[in-house]
Amino acid sequence: MKEQLDKLVGHLREELIQYGELLSLLEQQQEMIVNRSADGLMQNLTSIHAQMAEIAKARTCREQCREEVAESLGLDSEFPIREMYSSLPVEYQSLVQALVDEVNELLIKANQRLRQNHLLLSRSLEFMQKLIQSLFPTQTGQTYDQSGQVGAAYVPQRTTYETLI
Repeated sequence: MKEQLDKLVGHLREELIQYGELLSLLEQQQEMIVNRSADGLMQNLTSIHAQMAEIAKARTCREQCREEVAESLGLDSEFPIREMYSSLPVEYQSLVQALVDEVNELLIKANQRLRQNHLLLSRSLEFMQKLIQSLFPTQTGQTYDQSGQVGAAYVPQRTTYETLI
């Protein structure tokens, strides 16, 4: 039993490390968005996707280990880890609870940072669309496609020189 619990603690720590790495990448991404570093942003996105795969692996390992611990405690394998605390040996209860709480806190922070970065990117895109619109005005207003989304604006086929005259 001790070996399985040590393994669970190790998997929780690994998951914690992986979420910390993701949060670091998201913070870098936010800096790149603010600094308008398009090349760096593309590299960062690749790193974020790779990190998400690492998190998925860590989560899968932790879940498999949690199931093993639950079964060794005589509980259903689907028994949630939060409800398992009181069934764990006393020396592991606080440690497992603290690790689970930290993983959940990092997950919340990562989700918040993802939303912030999405908002920053959306605003940047809106700004660029307005800039393009002012350089190449359309002959008609915005239209909507069949799905109810704003359709792509018609951009006349003129050179920049013709537009500026």
